[in-house]
Amino acid sequence: MDRMHAMGAFVAVAEEQNFAAAARRLGTSPATISRAIAGLEERLGVKLVLRTTRSVRLTDVGQRYLDDVRIILAKVSEAHESASGTQSVLRGHLNVTAPAMFGVSHVMPCIATYLAQFPAMTVSGYFLDRVVDLVEEGVDVAVRIGGAPLPDVQAIPVGSMRRVLCASPDYLAARGRPGHPAELADHVIIAAQNVSPDPDWAFQTASGPVSVRVNPALTVTSNDAAVRAASLGAGITRLFHYQAASLLAERRLEIVLADHEEEPWPIHVVHVDLGGTSAKVRAFVDVLVRHLSRPGAV
Repeated sequence: MDRMHAMGAFVAVAEEQNFAAAARRLGTSPATISRAIAGLEERLGVKLVLRTTRSVRLTDVGQRYLDDVRIILAKVSEAHESASGTQSVLRGHLNVTAPAMFGVSHVMPCIATYLAQFPAMTVSGYFLDRVVDLVEEGVDVAVRIGGAPLPDVQAIPVGSMRRVLCASPDYLAARGRPGHPAELADHVIIAAQNVSPDPDWAFQTASGPVSVRVNPALTVTSNDAAVRAASLGAGITRLFHYQAASLLAERRLEIVLADHEEEPWPIHVVHVDLGGTSAKVRAFVDVLVRHLSRPGAV
């Protein structure tokens, strides 16, 4: 295996943290991958990978080498793409991540558009309600709601998202509609850990920002579970607007305390610039930005 392929094998092992998984990803055998890593280590005169019977992890030198190798491979990929001619013949694989429900409703249409435009590409979509480390987990493009962009990534603002409180009409008829954030103490609260992990909920009032500590009667680990519980009349929950949009449109949920909502959260399309963004990433970012920036898209 030549040096460039050995570097690719090293990246696969680092990202998969498993020799067999890296071999499956590259369509070769674990023995070939093992020989490639051993050859790299012998050539460099350093230990890159620590192996046990159950796990694989990088040495400190290996982690630094991984960062450098990713830049080199990105540059090589860019050179091939440039030499091949137009973007219409883009080939390769793209890893994309976004919050779970947002990914399905807003990013999946972009992936479908991208694959229709570039049929030689393949895409893996990781729709997860956690912040994915783009470099550590080998992800090319992310859509993020809230939080300040990190200094080592390219972040393109595409809009903002309200975080709303909502409950079912039956619940509000039985328990009343709160008129001020302080009245939440008299209500049943449903907390989705991924959206509202902090027990102190922030609001805006005529006298300025206020914080209300809530004591959830029900805590769930997924946003769709919180939506479902609220629609069943179990209490009041706080979610991003898109997560409850369909039930709000059907009037199975209603927004409460709309006049006291905190400032909307920014939405960014994020990617790592490893010495020059590749054509496949640029093309997908363009699709995302066009779609998500349209009025009313988010």
